[in-house]
Amino acid sequence: MNITPVLEDYLERILIMQKEKKVVRVKDLADYFKVKAPSVVNAISKLRKEELVEQESYGFITLTSKGKTLAQEIYKKHILLKDFLHKVLYLDRTLAEDDACKIEHYLSKKTIDHILAFMDFIKCKDGFPKWLDHFYYFVDTGKRPPDCKCQEDD
Repeated sequence: MNITPVLEDYLERILIMQKEKKVVRVKDLADYFKVKAPSVVNAISKLRKEELVEQESYGFITLTSKGKTLAQEIYKKHILLKDFLHKVLYLDRTLAEDDACKIEHYLSKKTIDHILAFMDFIKCKDGFPKWLDHFYYFVDTGKRPPDCKCQEDD
């Protein structure tokens, strides 16, 4: 399969739009990506060749079952990375969203699996571990919190 990061973005967006609106049109995608309709038509044509989407002539765009499976994998990676960047690295939600979008297509499956394992590992029934709160404090102030029992670097 020859799916570029741009085509992955289209699959992910189609999945999200189908959940939100139930129907996806070329115009919707062009508006979202801030491109002209012919660019969208070209991308949809490539996705059709890969049997990832279906589209009636000048009609709605839908994911095939193969396309939906791939789109869900891409979206899952996006959410995982956004959560990691926001909840662990303590980045602003908007920046985490933007950066997740930029890097989601370039990480190996092994790296994604390790981030997922890390996220699962640090979750506690009460949320996240205390050391993560210490990290947030450190990011905000440049200092370790008073109750941190970490060894200071000299």
